[in-house]
Parts: sequence; C-alpha cells; structure tokens
Amino acid sequence: MRLIDFVVVGVQKAGTTALYDYLSGDPAYGMAIEKEAHFFDNDALNWETPSYESYHAQFDWSRPLIRGEATPIYIYWPNCLERIAAYNRAMKIVVMLRDPIERAWSHWKMETARGVETRDFSWCIRNGRKRLRDTDPWGVHREFSYVERGFYGEQLERLFRFFPRDQVLIVEANDLRRKPADPLSRLSKFLGAPPPAATDRRSVHTGPASSVSPSEHDVALMREIYAEDNARLRVLTGLSY
Repeated sequence: MRLIDFVVVGVQKAGTTALYDYLSGDPAYGMAIEKEAHFFDNDALNWETPSYESYHAQFDWSRPLIRGEATPIYIYWPNCLERIAAYNRAMKIVVMLRDPIERAWSHWKMETARGVETRDFSWCIRNGRKRLRDTDPWGVHREFSYVERGFYGEQLERLFRFFPRDQVLIVEANDLRRKPADPLSRLSKFLGAPPPAATDRRSVHTGPASSVSPSEHDVALMREIYAEDNARLRVLTGLSY
C-alpha cells in the first residue's frame, strides 16, 4: 500500500497554513486537496480496523510526488500520534512552533472573530480553562484550548515516544515568516526533495492588524503557567520561549 510521506502535526496558529501554501506551489510535493485533512483526529472512525481509503482520496496518486498534509490539531488531540504511527512508522513529522503566548492570543482572536468565543482573553486563560473539565474527551477542546495547546514540551515528549528524532523536524514560525528560504531548504533536505526555488515572503491567514495585545498581568500569568513546560522544551530541543 502506498502511504503518505509526511504530516505537519502542529501547532495551530504557528504558520502551518503558510507552510502548506509554500509546499502546494512546489512541484515536488503532492499536498492534500484541503490543507487540514482531519483524518487522524476523527474519533468517529473505527480505529480497531481503520480504512484509509477516504484519507488517500485526498491526494494525487497519478505521478511520483512527496505527499503530505497539515492538520495542526494532531499533536494536541488524544490518540492522533498513535494512529499516525500505526498507519506509517516511517512517517516524517513536521512541527511548527511559536511563542505559546502569541499563539494563545492569536487563537483567541480567531475564535472571537468566528463568534465561537464570547469572553475576554483574561477570563479565558483563567476561569475559562475549567470548561475543559466538562468535555469529551476529558481535558481537551477544539476551540477553547488557548493555554493547553501551548504545552510544547509535554506534546513533544509524547511525540518522541512514537517517532525517532531523526523523523521529526521542528520549524519556528518566526523563521518561516522572516526568511522562508532557510526553513524551506531544511524541509526539502529532511523530506528528500529537490532544493526549493527562490521564495518570496508571504502572509497567509494572518488576520487583521490590531493594536490590542494581552495585558501585562495576562502575559506574566502565562509565563508562570508555561515555565515548567518551557524548561522541558529546552531540554528536548534547545528551544525556549
């Protein structure tokens, strides 16, 4: 059975759409028809004996390509990494990271603009976290997980239990935004693709500019929340936010 070669597993609001856009324009790659395939986070499927037919239907199989997709909830949502490993132990994994406070703020702005979130950011990162105690699966939420999706150390520790480090590439959102040629060259080498053509910077789904930002109290609180996990991230990757 032919298998998908790589997947961008996260994180949300860290440039995964821009990366998908870059790769979709490169003839070496065959990206999923829709940026977010949302296959491995589909809890309605029978994961005891899964069928991959609907997943593979999202890709072009007519010619030799390096096939991949980008669904940034995979690194956060329960059981996704196990399911990906069961599908393809040799899968190459790409993880995009961004300062977790910037990520949370961007996430909250998106959900507010969509009308999903009606409370202010300060409430959401304090009292709003209690909403995840009443969810199924317990403790996770697709929309209200502003703080929880930023525990990168915990998520990467879990990822490395299923995939060896030489199958994982970490790309920082700021690098892709400021000088895309460098991370795209690293990615092509990682995936065994020809070097990318000269690339101009682009912005995809960045949202409207805003002069509003989290308060100093909110930032201080989140730095405290993330301190222990950030230390784990530094040990794992050398990165620190």
